Amino acid sequence: LFRSLKMLYINDINGKKVYLLLQIGDRVVYPMHGAGMIAGIEECEVLGEDRSYYVIQMPVGNMRMMIPTDNVDIVGIRDVIPESRVKDVEHVLTEKPQRVIGSWNKRFHANLERMKSGDICDVAAVARDLILQDRKRRVSSGERRLLDLAKQILVSELVYACDKSPEEIESWLETTLDENRHAQH
Repeated sequence: LFRSLKMLYINDINGKKVYLLLQIGDRVVYPMHGAGMIAGIEECEVLGEDRSYYVIQMPVGNMRMMIPTDNVDIVGIRDVIPESRVKDVEHVLTEKPQRVIGSWNKRFHANLERMKSGDICDVAAVARDLILQDRKRRVSSGERRLLDLAKQILVSELVYACDKSPEEIESWLETTLDENRHAQH
């Protein structure tokens, strides 16, 4: 069973709680997973209980996710940033990397907490720091998984914000990081 509209109470890109009508075709961000398009709203029976789910199609990895419509505000779903905020992301990517002192485990947890915020600039900072660190000295396997996740989240949202392909965004990301004047120090 598909429906095309669902009323939702979420945080907008400025952190304010707003009511939003979500419909098939809307682009949203699911923190720690990335951006996707609402492909449908389905009713499913789980453990004998009928529940309504958003079906979100992710542009990177061709993954589909189902999120209970009554949990959307809890998991932090938000709108994709407008194209005007891409400059903020570019600024973060060209800033000096933050160095977290300590073991890879301490860095991993600090970066994970930044990514959980769901803010694209925090995700961009984690991606920048880990990519530039990896270019100098290979990151640990745990940090490699976090780097890949940060990059996937960043690319998926920028695909929608810029209306470009994942390959175009990945190329832009690499070029932007190549131009980071702090990367060589």
